[in-house]
Amino acid sequence: MQLSESVRKKIDEARAQYPAEQNRSALIWALHAAQDEYGWLDEPTLESIAEYLELEPIKVYEAATFYDMFNRSPVGRHQIKVCTNLSCMLCGSDGIVDHLRGKLGIDFGETTGDGRFTLTEVECLGACGGAPVIWIGKEYYEDVTPERMDEILAGLD
Repeated sequence: MQLSESVRKKIDEARAQYPAEQNRSALIWALHAAQDEYGWLDEPTLESIAEYLELEPIKVYEAATFYDMFNRSPVGRHQIKVCTNLSCMLCGSDGIVDHLRGKLGIDFGETTGDGRFTLTEVECLGACGGAPVIWIGKEYYEDVTPERMDEILAGLD
């Protein structure tokens, strides 16, 4: 697999910000660029990123599998990431999860039949002060309630 011209361009822009011998510094940028274009990161894509950045493939796999923000399998058009860590749990994330399960008819790790939504559990979104927190696309939503969740879902295409 060969990375697209637009992905290579974004990687090159990121790589230009670091000393030439530190290609690894552009790795997270490269993973984001590839995921933004392809929707998820399969093995051929990870291997292409490793080759393009001249890194050992294991270094790319480590980063892609460590962070919750990278998808290793196809997801729906809107991936709803729900934080279920302590702060969010104490502030009602279980209710949000139950509401989403009922409304969408899917569980964590599943995608709706129309490919519109994927529900994902995440360990921490780093916004405990706004718990419960969800993340959809590039947007964080804090202080989410089931009613607010319905409003958010209604605003998505």
